[in-house]
Amino acid sequence: MAHVIAVTNQTGGVGKTTTAVNLSACLAETGKRTLLVDLDPQGNATSGLGIDKTRLFGGIYDCLIDGRDINEIIVETAVKKLFIAPATMDLAGATVELVSVDNRDAVLRDVLTNAVTGKGKPFEYILIDCPPSLGLLTVNALVAAHTVLIPVQCEFYALEGLTQLTETVRYVASGMNPNLSVLGLLLTMYDGRTNLSLQVAEEVKKYFGNQVFKTIIPRNVRLGEAPSYGEPITTYDPHSKGAAVYKKLAREVMKRVG
Repeated sequence: MAHVIAVTNQTGGVGKTTTAVNLSACLAETGKRTLLVDLDPQGNATSGLGIDKTRLFGGIYDCLIDGRDINEIIVETAVKKLFIAPATMDLAGATVELVSVDNRDAVLRDVLTNAVTGKGKPFEYILIDCPPSLGLLTVNALVAAHTVLIPVQCEFYALEGLTQLTETVRYVASGMNPNLSVLGLLLTMYDGRTNLSLQVAEEVKKYFGNQVFKTIIPRNVRLGEAPSYGEPITTYDPHSKGAAVYKKLAREVMKRVG
């Protein structure tokens, strides 16, 4: 059975999609069959992997709302062993439509139980790129996941909202998904030249201790450029600092998952 990781933070612009895309690519490059589920209506993970949304014959919305088999909408990417369940424009209305669905918090979990790669081979990792909110889509991701990865931007308001997010994780774990736990907090957009980044990193480590990943994602121009070319950093610039740190993160994630 695949290990399901929800990549989430209700604050936007923290490197959530960058992490979901590049971590997925790095896991796939280690030989792990990996599925990235684009649950963000903006669909940036889909375009970030070079998928042309105008040529899709469906997306994760169709699975959530119309009961379509997820294997029918999964798309192969240019990265070997990396697949994506893409987001289409329809996903923007999913939160409203899910309100009237039976067992609305667990729809995604049911959808993912049928996910396989080509020739019926199971995935080893499923990553979910969540929207920047704590709405029904994110709750569905938390109910479907085994663990949660929380990107934390090294900026002034980094800790704001983290309390609400961790409380939501605890709430889901206390009822709908007793097996849910925090895989780790990931410091992103780190600039070692500034006191602010150093202070934020120290503050996060003070409050969350060993839950903070040892790997820290720095500010990196190449990481910012890669999505506009529809590539993860590992293919856009495999020798960049950004590629090196995400490969390091993938190793740390695999070690924590066990």
